[in-house]
Amino acid sequence: MPDWLQRYKEKIKTPSQAVSTIRRGDKVFIGSGAAEPQTLVKSLIESAGRLADTRIMHIMTLGVAPYTEEKFTDQFRHNAFFIGANTRKAVAEGRADYTPVFLSEIPALFRTGQAPIDVALIQVSLPDRHGFCSYGVSTDVVKSASESAVKVIAEINPQMPRALGDCFINMDDIDIAVPVNEPLLCAKRDRADDVARRIGKNIADLIEDGSTMQMGIGTIPDSVLYNLTDKKDLGVHTEMFSDGLMELAQKGIINNSKKSIHQGKTVASFCMGSKELYEFVDDNPAIEFHPTEYTNDPFIVAQNDKMVAINSAIEVDLTGQVCADSLGSMFYSGIGGQVDFVRGSARSKGGKPIIAMPATAKDDAISRISVRLQEGAGVVTTRGDVHYVVTEYGAAYLHGKNIRERAMALINIAHPKFRAELLKGAKKLNYVYADQKPTPETTVYPEEFETTMVEKDGTKLLVRPIEPTDEEMLSDMFYDLSDQTIINRFFSMLKSMPHRRLQEFCVIDYEDEMSLVVLHGKRPKQKMVGVGSYHMNPSTKRAEIAFLVADDWQGRGIGTYLMKELVKIARAKRIRGLTAEVLRDNVAMIALMHKAGVTPRSSIVNGSYLFTMDLQD
Repeated sequence: MPDWLQRYKEKIKTPSQAVSTIRRGDKVFIGSGAAEPQTLVKSLIESAGRLADTRIMHIMTLGVAPYTEEKFTDQFRHNAFFIGANTRKAVAEGRADYTPVFLSEIPALFRTGQAPIDVALIQVSLPDRHGFCSYGVSTDVVKSASESAVKVIAEINPQMPRALGDCFINMDDIDIAVPVNEPLLCAKRDRADDVARRIGKNIADLIEDGSTMQMGIGTIPDSVLYNLTDKKDLGVHTEMFSDGLMELAQKGIINNSKKSIHQGKTVASFCMGSKELYEFVDDNPAIEFHPTEYTNDPFIVAQNDKMVAINSAIEVDLTGQVCADSLGSMFYSGIGGQVDFVRGSARSKGGKPIIAMPATAKDDAISRISVRLQEGAGVVTTRGDVHYVVTEYGAAYLHGKNIRERAMALINIAHPKFRAELLKGAKKLNYVYADQKPTPETTVYPEEFETTMVEKDGTKLLVRPIEPTDEEMLSDMFYDLSDQTIINRFFSMLKSMPHRRLQEFCVIDYEDEMSLVVLHGKRPKQKMVGVGSYHMNPSTKRAEIAFLVADDWQGRGIGTYLMKELVKIARAKRIRGLTAEVLRDNVAMIALMHKAGVTPRSSIVNGSYLFTMDLQD
């Protein structure tokens, strides 16, 4: 018999015997998430009569938290490093505390003694033949808490998976062992609604092949993963490993083959989900669990090229301040790892920090995008850290943008019924132009008209409906045009394209008006190289069309592509016909009129050609 096994047998106690060693006034840590030691927590409550002022600390746990009940006020006081559903009411009523702190920095609080731990109540796997137990589904802050505690009391559970990585504790470091045999706590998986699915698609569009991802649990992360089935060679470096990530790993979409560190390995600090998930991580060499001080270290995160961090928010103001832990002055959750991963991914080569949230709350009664954060709301991610904000209405890129650009970008992805109100608030604070046109409340961006044009040399160009935030790109394109191109489009030599005129092109209703822009490159370095537009006369149901292509991109089929796409859209909108006025020496435009797939009629009006095309039989 190995020496450690004999020592292990000597450490075995019943739950009540183990908990009886906890003294009045002790500071007690409880294991996290699905690894909460349920039997020990139950015994702790049963012994409440002999305890007083026992301080209990943890991050989120899945089980019940009876020590926060009002009847135990004299016996227990809870301090949450992250507020879960089981402790939220107590924190809100002042019967429990909340410590706002980055998840990556909690271990240092334990190790330095700033947050001393007398007793750590944890749950681990059976010891292996060398006497090592795995922290299983929760290494996170449990490892540092166990290594910092004066006393470690551990449930030894054969149903706890033997996770691999930097996630083991030797039996010699466990003071009291309590054998249990009970299922781990599971997290319910909710069905995604239409809003979550649309947000998921918008985020998935930002994720490239070979990216490494961080995300949490819930309908939005699941919706992102659902939309990644056409991606290749994705990797994972995250706090939480979920059922959705497991499913993509089983399909081979997540294989970690392109990771710049821990190549071939998924890296996480805990997992929470189904029994199948827990079985999947058991003794799985493709998954490594590491403590939070490693997984969440922004300098480690940044070493992953193309790192995509996806985190949620409660509210975002028009300057880009992100509130993620409170509803006004009521603390709701915690800082968690959001800032760790936002800053880490921002410093990653090709990285993308993404904040995701529905555009509204309370059945569309409240806009989550606000002129100002609610009174008392805390800023988790600062306006200097924020990059992408994504709702069901699109993605706004804010980093390096001025306040006017940020406000317009965020208003553009707010719920349409709140956009006028948000614009009014922005004008009052002088965030935007005083004459900025609002978009009609009924205006919904027609995502279905987005296409990709592939040139003969393989260059891919994004073709999509114009947006109010495209002013800057349109302005840049205009000032790069030759005099002749400007004359061909505007019939005179325009010297300037000020905001008041730009917004006439960019703020449209997508019904009577339609403009498609052609973009080269990827955000945030996209460049506009072409525009095709029509404006319909409601009385005649006919629309006038016009095109503008950057000089360096002319003769490459962009005009023809735009013409054909506009004809498709016009037909779908039941527009009767198209007209175009063309200067007689604009040979390229004259040729374009014959490439629409519709036979044009032409006449000369005021020295120019007037082309007419009928679209409806």
